[in-house]
Order: sequence, then C-alpha cells, then structure tokens
Amino acid sequence: MSRTNFDTLLEAGCHFGHLKRKWNPAMAPYIFMERNGIHIIDLHKTVAKVDEAAEALKQIAKSGKKVLFVATKKQAKQVVADKAASVNMPYVIERWPGGMLTNFPTIRKAVKKMATIDKLTNDGTYSNLSKREILQISRQRAKLDKTLGSIADLTRLPSALFVIDVMKENIAVREANRLGIPVFGIVDTNSDPSNVDFVIPANDDATKSIEVILEACCAAMQEGLEERKAEKIDMEAAGEAPANKGKKKSTKARLDKSDEEAINAAKAAAFIKEDEEA
Repeated sequence: MSRTNFDTLLEAGCHFGHLKRKWNPAMAPYIFMERNGIHIIDLHKTVAKVDEAAEALKQIAKSGKKVLFVATKKQAKQVVADKAASVNMPYVIERWPGGMLTNFPTIRKAVKKMATIDKLTNDGTYSNLSKREILQISRQRAKLDKTLGSIADLTRLPSALFVIDVMKENIAVREANRLGIPVFGIVDTNSDPSNVDFVIPANDDATKSIEVILEACCAAMQEGLEERKAEKIDMEAAGEAPANKGKKKSTKARLDKSDEEAINAAKAAAFIKEDEEA
C-alpha cells in the first residue's frame, strides 16, 4: 500500500519546481516537463521515493533510534516542529549550530549547561544573586533554549537526518556525509541530490507540499514506534515464565552489571571533573 498518492501531491503543489534557468542538471531524472519556464517534477517518482523513505524511517524508529529533522526556512519551521514533536524526534528550526554533528560533545556541554541553570534556579542557589546577575543568567538560558531546546533529549548522534531544502541546509548535509549518517531530503529542481541518500523530489518552498510529505513519513515512523512497543510487551510476556528458573544466576548477573555501572559512573565523574579543571 502506498503512503501517499499522485492526487494528494498534485493538490499540495509538490510538482512545482524552480525556473528553468535555476535548475541543477543532476535533477533531470526527476523532471517531467517544462511549462512557462518552470520545471514540473514527475510526481509518480515522488510517490515511489516517499514510500522508500517512509519505509526506511519506519525501520529506524522501530529500532529505537533518533532521526534529526532540520528546517530553518520560514515556511517549514512550524510544520517540522509539530510533526517531529508528534513522533518524539529532535529537530532544529533555528540557525544550524555549526559542528553540531562533527563536534557533538561541545553541543552536549551546552545542553548540560542549560540543565544546570534549571537545577540551580529550582534549588534556590540563585536566590541570593543580584537582579542583574539573575537577568544575565535567564537571558543565557533563553538563548540556549532557542537554539538547543528541541535537541535536549538527543544524548548521542542521530541515526539519520531529515532535511527540508538541502541547498539551504548544506552545512548540516555535509556534516552528516562526513560522519556517514544517512540523509533524507526534500530536494527541489535547483538542488544537488548527489549528497542525499534518500531523495524525495518535490517543491521545498510551499508549506502544504512539505506538510504532505512529512505527514506520510511521520505516520510511518509512528507505526514503527508502535510496533516496537508491541514487541516489547510480547517479549516481557514471554519472559515471565522462565523468570524463576535461573533466579540465582540472574541475580548475580544483575549485581555484576550494577558494579560495572557504578565503576563507569565513577570514571565519568572523574573525567568531567578533569574536563572542568582544564
């Protein structure tokens, strides 16, 4: 069963490309014709590519991995924020923080800084500061939240990137390419599809066009998440019966594991301390 259809995409205006003089020849396989100096995208190919991308995204969501959505252009921001939040995925809709993937530990430090400010505000540490200092801290917190608030839950590198307008988000695409992270992208007739692993040829300027494609992809991801949940429940149900059998062994294994976790936590704490001193 197809995730979307020709008529839905046509109605949303997904077929409108850019002016002929602005085209990228690499997009030739996805162009159906030219009308009034504007390229028209072949929607039959778009339908097939949406299905292909949706299936891959479903598998990523099912395996419990994260997909980072990127859209900093005005007409895509709100749609992307809503759709990504609906499937509990991180997203970037303000300026792309350079090095966000290639220098991920630094970005994580900034996110931790935000959490620290919250913690110190809540436990009253900041209550004895002057109004000016409190104002500076709250401004810093607001600035961090604007750029990094939507990726606060991203504790490790994402398994894939979903980009609206690969030309505008070329830095994000290049970073993902360097790290071997697969890129899903809505690619218009003026863009280069060669750096995108899952090309979805469509109009990347119209809000309706972006919304229709994201709707299909996020619905597939939601299915993947639900299947993962169902499998987890089935595994727990299946694991109930032999639970008493090797109880002694499993308890010992659990103790070993907790010891290992404690050692790792101590190492991590020492590393953070060293890092702060440096």
